[in-house]
Amino acid sequence: MSEEDRGPFVDWALLGESPEPGAPAKLDLKDLKQQARQGQWSRSHALRCQAYRHLIGAVPCRAVTSDAAVYRDLMAGAAQKPASAFPLPDFVDDSPVPRYALRAEAVASVHRVLSCVAGQFPDISHCPALPAVAALLLHFSGDEAACFELTGRLLACNEPGRRLLDQTYLAYRSSCMTFGDLANKHCPAAHKLVVGAARDPPEVYGDWQRWVLGDLPFGHAARVLDVFLVEGYKVLYRVALALLKFYRKHKAGTAGGGTQPAAPQQQEASAVREDIQAFVRNIGAAVTPEKLLEKAFSIRLFSRKEIALLQAANERSLQQKGITVKQKRRNVQLSLNPDTFSSEIVSAKEMRDVWAWIPERFALCQPQLVFTTATHGCSLNRFYSHCEGYEPTLLLIRTTAGEVCGAFLSTDWEERKRGGNKLSFFGTGECFVFRMKPEMERYEWVVIRHPELASAVKTGGQEASGEVGGQNSDGSSSLQQPERPAGELSPFLAARHFNLNSRNTSMFMAGSFDSIIVGGGEGNALYIDSELNHGRTGSCTTFDNPPLCSESFQVALLEVWGFQDAMAPE
Repeated sequence: MSEEDRGPFVDWALLGESPEPGAPAKLDLKDLKQQARQGQWSRSHALRCQAYRHLIGAVPCRAVTSDAAVYRDLMAGAAQKPASAFPLPDFVDDSPVPRYALRAEAVASVHRVLSCVAGQFPDISHCPALPAVAALLLHFSGDEAACFELTGRLLACNEPGRRLLDQTYLAYRSSCMTFGDLANKHCPAAHKLVVGAARDPPEVYGDWQRWVLGDLPFGHAARVLDVFLVEGYKVLYRVALALLKFYRKHKAGTAGGGTQPAAPQQQEASAVREDIQAFVRNIGAAVTPEKLLEKAFSIRLFSRKEIALLQAANERSLQQKGITVKQKRRNVQLSLNPDTFSSEIVSAKEMRDVWAWIPERFALCQPQLVFTTATHGCSLNRFYSHCEGYEPTLLLIRTTAGEVCGAFLSTDWEERKRGGNKLSFFGTGECFVFRMKPEMERYEWVVIRHPELASAVKTGGQEASGEVGGQNSDGSSSLQQPERPAGELSPFLAARHFNLNSRNTSMFMAGSFDSIIVGGGEGNALYIDSELNHGRTGSCTTFDNPPLCSESFQVALLEVWGFQDAMAPE
């Protein structure tokens, strides 16, 4: 094998690999996705070089994109200068260059490449993953100029809907929020562990990209890069979620071999971040690259479209709060400020547990009491007048038997008016119901836990609006779903983005002059009468939940909490 095929920047002894006997000498361009997932390119360094050149060379880029020739012109004579002569650009946010299996002097090459990137791509304002990406690509580059060209093409990708690397703080921060949402939905046990251990869980999730691109050992990171270059950004989410699952399993093992980790003492987020980072860096001792990818692709994520909608919602939330450039994040976790929270139904700790369930973009907010029967009386009209204008809201109920349950409701109650005189369902799949006493449990939209319910059975002319099958609490009428204005960007998990094989699975919330209802289809998760005094609960198709408390109950106290902006631009 020639020095170029081996990689002139690679410390072969550190890499500890040699080509497998019988490994193909030439890249087969058929079924690259299968090759990447099966790790066929790891059989030969030269084969992986060919694969990366082919895949990145095929990335559609803007018309004027600096290439290897530009690098050679600009950096002529710079090769002898040390890394200290080329400080890392500000946009990497102090992310170091991981050495992986590079020769010690090759780290300076990454510095030079990134320095040139900063000059040729002035639009980049925040890209902490770039040092790791450039370092990985350098392993498979014949010279620095080739590495610069490969890196630049990933940054210059202009294919509509295709996302490769975050290049602004807004995109990066919203990706961290999106990861928090995905962890909440797809890794509930691990998410619960993080929430219990860290005083500021969003700060922990702020490292999610670094786990994958920076902390993983080279053999694992290269396998991830193989698949990422074929399948795109969603792979990074998958792998990070798999790492979180393995971390939770690791903590359970160190706690004594049980299936549940011991309840942790709350600590600063930085301590939890360092613990996860140490686990990921040493993951090779227990988890092979094959096992990591197997776990990653066993997670049933939503489509790229749904994740893009969630990303857009998180970006919009940050923009509305003026958070588009890096700034110090004020901590808004309830457990740190119990003096400002007062509820007659739940404690600050219990409310913080509920806060861990809500979509990540609302973690930027503080709870604001907007209605309570203790102050505003038991009137549905007053309930509506106080709650309209707030989106989302959190409904809390304490029964006369001391049971506590509630619902997170994604949509303004004013939306009920769109249905005219008919009782109409509205809301999105971000709604969920829960019980807190005697034990704590959340019940999400059934499609989240059973994606097969969103099979492609709906014809092009069918929409989620119109008559909706199912009964209301007295079993007497079917309900209508109001139609949103044309062109309005629907929130993440809007039912109309799914091909649902039963309309009963998208009956989230409804209201009329004589009742409010949460959850529908063969029953209601919650039904409250017009005097906010009597209620019923049962199983329903939308949330696939058991009764949240005694099936028929008297309301001792009802509270509605809104979400107050706790982040203002500095």
